[in-house]
Amino acid sequence: MRGELLICATRSMEDYAERVAYEMQTFPDFYGKGYNKQIRGELSTVTFADGEIEVELKTSIRGKDVFLFASAGRNPRNLSVEQNKLEMYHAIDALRRAQPGRITLFEPFCTSSRSDRTTRRNSVGFWVHYKTLVSLGVDHYITYQLHSDKSKTVVDPRVCAIDDVPGSPMLKEYITDNYIRKPEVLNGRVREEWFFCSVDAGGESVARKFARAFGTKLMIAHKQRNYDRTNAVESINILTDTPIEGKEVWIVDDMIDTGGSVYYLVKELKHRGVKTVNIAVVHPVFSDPATERLLELYDEGMLDRVVVTDTLGVSPEMQETIPFLEVVSSARLSAEIIMHMHEEQSLSPFFDDFDPRHYLSNLKLFL
Repeated sequence: MRGELLICATRSMEDYAERVAYEMQTFPDFYGKGYNKQIRGELSTVTFADGEIEVELKTSIRGKDVFLFASAGRNPRNLSVEQNKLEMYHAIDALRRAQPGRITLFEPFCTSSRSDRTTRRNSVGFWVHYKTLVSLGVDHYITYQLHSDKSKTVVDPRVCAIDDVPGSPMLKEYITDNYIRKPEVLNGRVREEWFFCSVDAGGESVARKFARAFGTKLMIAHKQRNYDRTNAVESINILTDTPIEGKEVWIVDDMIDTGGSVYYLVKELKHRGVKTVNIAVVHPVFSDPATERLLELYDEGMLDRVVVTDTLGVSPEMQETIPFLEVVSSARLSAEIIMHMHEEQSLSPFFDDFDPRHYLSNLKLFL
């Protein structure tokens, strides 16, 4: 086991870190193993008149195993991406100067993960982010479901290893608990009536894993983008060898940004006679005009529900605005990951795919 466990957070992730700490303290063996009840460290951010900032550590961390929660994404304090990143980097610097045993950065959603390649004379956002973290002294980096495996090609495990934990199993478990519940439903209606659909060719692997897990048909959407404009879609083609009229479709992906792709895909699916359309994504980025697009689809009876995780802040106001939004908490999973890392246990269980059949069989034994 490493030094004493401590959880810190930048302002963007304070609420999330509190939930993770609470979940850890509910583990049956938490106190039996001698963990300190006070596992939260305190950071303070000061903004000066000229806009510069400093992050001050209010807790002694010498020799401790520190986990820093930080995010540049949407957050309860409405801090911008630039403000969040700057605070994240300052926080890491403050921690490193205090001589901890180890620093693990836990960033549930990496905002720069889509900037993972050079196609012209452009910078590569994830490369810049990772190199900055390494230079500041981060020992380990954890995130949920990066946009592409290509991102991990920049990683040098000798200086800072990365664990890109799949977020889709959380969605699969939620769907099983709330919309299947029984083995006979899984083996009957789900396998006969459900389709899992990708948003585009790049998301085929995600949709294929969902379809394989639930034993359903797979549908692939192929979108033609307008590269003269950012986030613009010209047309969508649906690839499937099975009639979809009257079926239930789950559109799955790693994230929704502006919602343009799913907006046109939902309309195309309903045009083809699909009975119901649901969306399940890990990261609810929801840049404008995503909310307006989703509300329009819902109001027109084209969309039933949107299931997301809380890797980005989902405020009560947002949930009130989008009443069909269902949020899956990732706090307990994050707590389990931290405990495994702190106790030097394998993280392999968190990379295993979710098996609905096995899950429902075990659930039935306890009912």
